[in-house]
Amino acid sequence: MIDRIVVNPKVHFGKPCIVGTRITVQNVLELLDEDLSFDQIIQDYYPNLTVEDIHLTAIPA
Repeated sequence: MIDRIVVNPKVHFGKPCIVGTRITVQNVLELLDEDLSFDQIIQDYYPNLTVEDIHLTAIPA
């Protein structure tokens, strides 16, 4: 999971983001909390994410 999430103080005030994107982990988790499926998140919001990106983001540390 560590290789999929990065923290950079120059991007979104240091909030954890998916590697290679400016998509915050918080945004993905909020969509999951709204009961959207991984496929819906990819199709409707973040087409550059993979199912694995979302799955690994959603796993508790």
